Amino acid sequence: MIQTCDAPVKPKELFSMIVVMERGATPEQIQHMVERVEGLGLKSHVINGTERTVIAAIGEKREQTKESLESGAGVAEVMPILAPYKVASREVKPEPTEVVAGSLRIGAGTIGVISGPCSVEDEEQLISTARAVKAAGATGLRGGAFKPRTSPYSFQGLKEEGLKLLAAAREETGLAVVTEVMSTDDVDLVAKYADVLQVGARNMQNYRLLEAVGQIDRAVLLKRGASATIDELLLAAEYILNEGNPNVILCERGIRTFESHTRFTLPLATVPYLHHKTHLPVVVDPSHGTGHTYLVPDMAAAAVAAGADGLIVEVHPEPEAALSDGYQSMTFDQHDKMMDRCAKIAAAIDMQLAAR
Repeated sequence: MIQTCDAPVKPKELFSMIVVMERGATPEQIQHMVERVEGLGLKSHVINGTERTVIAAIGEKREQTKESLESGAGVAEVMPILAPYKVASREVKPEPTEVVAGSLRIGAGTIGVISGPCSVEDEEQLISTARAVKAAGATGLRGGAFKPRTSPYSFQGLKEEGLKLLAAAREETGLAVVTEVMSTDDVDLVAKYADVLQVGARNMQNYRLLEAVGQIDRAVLLKRGASATIDELLLAAEYILNEGNPNVILCERGIRTFESHTRFTLPLATVPYLHHKTHLPVVVDPSHGTGHTYLVPDMAAAAVAAGADGLIVEVHPEPEAALSDGYQSMTFDQHDKMMDRCAKIAAAIDMQLAAR
């Protein structure tokens, strides 16, 4: 008996275009085109630029899809998106995106600084740090309530109690809270207390988590994985954007190489490269990127000079007594001096630290 194999299934062809609306297109015309895009079975993403609005249309290609969209009222042209990442691409939005979350503003010429301890340990530690970093000009407070640690015996964080302490620090200082979410099960809980949800390097390709944070009304800080390429980082961001959350901040925190003199290798060329490829703001984490306190201020200054839209750094009242990452945490005085230096560099390149 002759056995026959089923014919291979032909993969679906992706349709990814931007519908560029005319200058002066009315809200009714824009909404009509959104409905037309979705009526074709495509997902729509409306991006409002400084001069005109574009609608990204992504989904399964059908016959005459492009022609159908081009005929809409108020449409200037329909163009393909060539980059593998669609909504994150500068093809879709040439202007840089500014993300605003509470007191934190990052992007489009404003440098936001997020400072605080690696882990939330207790009320005194957190509140004293929040007061100090705000006085120095930071506009965001970082602090881990859930801590992913290599060893199961290391301090794992205070969990919801830590989130409550972060919210209390925000209530007293006004600083936006930035903290990590590790599981899809915890997204709603963390979003209840935080202004910005951080997806850590270990979870950069946890696609279910990326989809979950893409469905909430909170900004997301996405850290580059230690072995991830830039395209992989941007495609991870695309998962969040594709779920409808436009408030994504990319973070370069260093990659793993053969070099051992620092904890990771911090490639600052990432900053201008990403600015060339994406409209999303880019922050740099020199604390994890170096792993040594004495290197953090210099690399923070270098990151600002390279055009970073923000910094995220670790600060602790007593680094030697810190429960995690004390060896890369700055004292309050070191943080003050770093902020003064970065403010001068920002002014020299026509940028500004948010609180200055």
